[in-house]
Amino acid sequence: MNGASAKRSGGKRPSMFEVARLAGVSHQTVSRVINDSPDVSDATRAKVEAAIAQLGYRRSNSARALASNRSRTVGLIACSINFFGPINTLASIETGVRRHDMFLSVAIVPRAEFERQGFDSAARSFSEQDVDALICIAPTDKTLLSALRMSTTIPRILLTSSHGTFASDEAVALGGTGGPLAFIGIDQWSAMRDVATLLHDLGHRDALYLTGAKGWRDAVTRHMAWDHYAAKLGIASRTLDVDSWDASAAYAATTEALDGYLSSGQPVPTAIVTANDNQAAAVMRALHEHGLRIPQDVSVVGFDDIPGADNFYPPLTTVHPQFDQVGVKATGALLSLLGEGDAPEFDRTAHGMGLVPADLATRDSTGPAPSRG
Repeated sequence: MNGASAKRSGGKRPSMFEVARLAGVSHQTVSRVINDSPDVSDATRAKVEAAIAQLGYRRSNSARALASNRSRTVGLIACSINFFGPINTLASIETGVRRHDMFLSVAIVPRAEFERQGFDSAARSFSEQDVDALICIAPTDKTLLSALRMSTTIPRILLTSSHGTFASDEAVALGGTGGPLAFIGIDQWSAMRDVATLLHDLGHRDALYLTGAKGWRDAVTRHMAWDHYAAKLGIASRTLDVDSWDASAAYAATTEALDGYLSSGQPVPTAIVTANDNQAAAVMRALHEHGLRIPQDVSVVGFDDIPGADNFYPPLTTVHPQFDQVGVKATGALLSLLGEGDAPEFDRTAHGMGLVPADLATRDSTGPAPSRG
């Protein structure tokens, strides 16, 4: 191949046929190379890739759409992306979709429009774009029901938690209609089992648990899972209701609770488990202000492993959800529903949903329970 043969006039976009001619192969072979087919020899693949680079060839998504009768566009409906979990979930989905040479179109439903009409409006907009499928980040009961009841028949991937006022395997019976569905979420039950096991093994038998915002399925799932495993392992757990994900609410509630323990002479629980890392930061501040050492007097555990959690004082033990795998699994499920691949495999499935692992990051905020004579 020489530079002269690759020159083109008029600045037109090079075609697959020109790549084939320059490489001395058929256009079907070029197509197999572009689509990573294994049925191409290394030598032939190298020739085709060299021709692609020399010509500056790029695939035309519009041509692919005409050939496949698909837009190669995925619609994503998200709510409350100002929180760490949804932000990372959205980013991982965008990466996963892009890896499959598809485009992600995003609609953010404001909190005031969590009702079904907000989702139907987004669905109508996506219908006009001829999207191939929908991914819905549904953090609350209300958003999950709205996502289920949308007026659409195209495949949907619903990203949610396993429990709220109803479990995920009960959701379709509460109003699900339309096309194929798949549920995916973080394996929060296994994560809270690991938290309870760690504290139990460290000798903790008395704990305080801070809840998250009411109506949020993450908050319900984590609380249910913690209560289940704490009881199973013999940890007496008291609940501190905090109807918020924010640090300020957790700080106020923890300060009041600590004031109550210390003024009455009651022992402070030896461990505090929180529904997210923002709450954990507030708890740690309150403990420091009350002269309680972490972890010598009280161990603290968070959830989410937000950036900087390893630089809290002391570094925070917390749950690290594999958000990057949410995008991988969601994209795999989407392609499967579109008939373009096998359904993704999950390490664990429960309550009708595929579950993505969440690992426990053990750091210095947890230690052996103090002895009490």
